[in-house]
Amino acid sequence: MKGFKYLLTLAALVLFLAACGTSDDGASEEEGSSGDGGGDGQTYTVGIDTTYPPFEFEDSSGNYKGIDVDLIKAIAKNQGFEVKLEPMDFGGIIPALQAGQLDVAIAGMSITDERKEIVDFSEPYFEAGLTLVAQKDNNEIEALEDLEGKTVVVKSGTTGAQFAQDNQDEYGYEITVLEDSPSMFQEVSNGNADVLIEDYPVIAYAIAESNLDLQIVGDRLNGDNYGIAVLKGENADLLDKINAGLQELKDSGEYDEILNTYISE
Repeated sequence: MKGFKYLLTLAALVLFLAACGTSDDGASEEEGSSGDGGGDGQTYTVGIDTTYPPFEFEDSSGNYKGIDVDLIKAIAKNQGFEVKLEPMDFGGIIPALQAGQLDVAIAGMSITDERKEIVDFSEPYFEAGLTLVAQKDNNEIEALEDLEGKTVVVKSGTTGAQFAQDNQDEYGYEITVLEDSPSMFQEVSNGNADVLIEDYPVIAYAIAESNLDLQIVGDRLNGDNYGIAVLKGENADLLDKINAGLQELKDSGEYDEILNTYISE
């Protein structure tokens, strides 16, 4: 009987300790903390392309960094929701939104009429623009008019790829399509392609930080604005929060602090 009473006491103690030990410390390292916006703490899955510094990249410790990463985390904190970052190839981001695998995309994504048929964009958060990039010692190419008979390499699913396709007949070049920016850089460096088309801030950062044997040639080809995307007709409340958070970050100066961490004007 004494042993039976001991077991009952021990069982009660275990249940008591289990109840007291409940906590909410299981948040993912890639989730932002609830903050000033009074949100409900809901977690949204965010698609990023980690081959796209200074906007998104993975550092030597395996952490995701960059303008887009810091910005979406700051917006989430400001508006009181959580984010889970999901890295993938850029060309797969919009299909993942359509398949319900992502709630949000922030991936240096240019706002275009074609994409607006599929997604709803936030207010613009960065003004970019496309540029031509050649080998450092290439003195033959300065503009689109110099590309007849040349090979132009682009990244799948980007506005650079669309620009190349739209202008191919007029300027008479061949197009090679690859899946990520580093592969494009290597293709031109190795002489397998004559030029690449890339967003100006991305290639300027890459040349400065990685000592690539490349150079930007000519003027910018267009003016692009980046936006944060959700599936068209879905998550209107979330898009409102994103726009509100973005504006508050701009008003407070935190937006400029994020940019200045990665880009020196």
